Amino acid sequence: MCYRKIRNSMNLRSVNLACFALTSIFQLLASVPAAEPLLQLPLKNDARDAGPLKLEARAADVRFESESAQTGKKGSLATWNGRTSQVEIIRDDRLAVRRGPFTVMARIDLTGSDDDLPGDIVNQFDHETGRGWMLSITSRSGLVHSRSNHRQIHFGVRNGDFDTPWTDHGRPGGSVYVQAMTVFDGSLYVGICDPSPTGKGGVFRFVPPDRWEDCRLPITCNSVTSLTVHQGRLHAGSGKYRLAGSALAESDNPQLGGEVFRMEPYGSWKNLGRLGESEAVGGLVVFQGRLHASSLYKPAGFFRLEDTGQWTTLDTPGGKRPEALAVHNDLLYATGYDEGHVYRYDGKSWTDLGAVGKNTQTYGFAVYRGALYVSTWPEGKVYRLEEPAAWVDCGRLGEELEVMGMAVHGGSLFGGTLPTGTVYRYQGGTRWIPAGNTDRTPDVKYRRAWSFAEFGGRLYCGTLPSGRVWSNEAGANVTYDRELADGLHHVAAVREGATLVLYLDGKEVARRKSSEAEPFDLAPDASIRVGYGVHDSFRGQLGDVRLYRGALTPKDIRAIADEKP
Repeated sequence: MCYRKIRNSMNLRSVNLACFALTSIFQLLASVPAAEPLLQLPLKNDARDAGPLKLEARAADVRFESESAQTGKKGSLATWNGRTSQVEIIRDDRLAVRRGPFTVMARIDLTGSDDDLPGDIVNQFDHETGRGWMLSITSRSGLVHSRSNHRQIHFGVRNGDFDTPWTDHGRPGGSVYVQAMTVFDGSLYVGICDPSPTGKGGVFRFVPPDRWEDCRLPITCNSVTSLTVHQGRLHAGSGKYRLAGSALAESDNPQLGGEVFRMEPYGSWKNLGRLGESEAVGGLVVFQGRLHASSLYKPAGFFRLEDTGQWTTLDTPGGKRPEALAVHNDLLYATGYDEGHVYRYDGKSWTDLGAVGKNTQTYGFAVYRGALYVSTWPEGKVYRLEEPAAWVDCGRLGEELEVMGMAVHGGSLFGGTLPTGTVYRYQGGTRWIPAGNTDRTPDVKYRRAWSFAEFGGRLYCGTLPSGRVWSNEAGANVTYDRELADGLHHVAAVREGATLVLYLDGKEVARRKSSEAEPFDLAPDASIRVGYGVHDSFRGQLGDVRLYRGALTPKDIRAIADEKP
């Protein structure tokens, strides 16, 4: 009897020990991410890989153990100067994620980077083949008169396939010209020109897939010429657009514009006043914390909105009109319609960067792979700035006469043209190839592919004279279409099958399923680059970069985001 009791007691003890062991194993497995770590760069004291592969990393101009831009105390992230800072992980076949799921993440702080593009976080992208993946913070100004995107997160994958057709999203109101475009607070907005006698310009909000909601801007002139976001509010510039410049009949609407409006809460608008004698606003951009604007037509005008709500009239470059306005590397750049020059402004005075080719007008800007590009008329070419003031010919877009808006999307630079309204994709050197037509209006002299913005993972384009909006996609992309605030953030991206997901501070903020038949094969002949790549060199603080083979769960990502950096 005693033996039976002892044996039963031992059996029970064995069962308890086995249960305890299984429970411990399950807890351990639950605490380990169900993905294989490939790369881990703390970027605190150096650029060494703390992951299991111990990959070779090379750092250039990265300042470790940086001081926080907010507190002035030593921080846990490295500082990147927005010009030459980068870390390169030497190409290794073990990093190829192929068709499988993967997760990439980092901690960033953009404080103090407003007068420069925040730039690329991390990518592995081969520009020759168009294959790879990228995680970036995107900003676009000087496109053409609008700032179309600002501090928005982009994650994309691509395998060189560009067969995605352009999708027609309809015509906002009575538009013949989608002249302005920007992304604000999770929505795409456009500004239109309506030349009919009873029509007027307006701002419209996109309601996918093809509906446009009138935001009821209280103007009487025929056009909204520019859009931007400043201090968390949407701003719109008005104008009487002269359609004869596009070989169309002039508008019968005699009302002048030249005023800037700000959208207030609940959709009302506040008139911020007229820009001197301007009849139409040209460019709008934020520089050194204040809104700047230019005049589209003569007399030349350049203005700054003060904290008092008044516009200050500033000098123009030699009496010439500064038109499209863009910020890059802590300076403001302007195109010119009075001569084919580009001008640079430091907040006090202008520098003439000289003639761009044999052109009489320069039109818009883009920053691609860290360099500033400008579009032109009548050569129909794009040029790249090489400091201090040399312009490198990057080729003509087909047989076009004019290049207007340019935008980086899915790892490539795109440009819109006149007279055919075709969008071209840059192949490097002087090579451009057609990426599709966006305006098929018959019996007209000019068609313009003018305004661009990236929204919902796609590249949108506004046109003249059809006045319609089209979109395309290079590869598969997902975007977080809201401005990223100052301060420390954790950003993560996941590719699982055909689905791309973005996380911000441990929470899912965007998800998109692409139309690809099967996941792209991502094995680019390229190094992994941190803080440099497709858009621009990163500006701000960056660290704790990780890459996993496999899709981390939301719980895993939240746990990592909550870790103390």
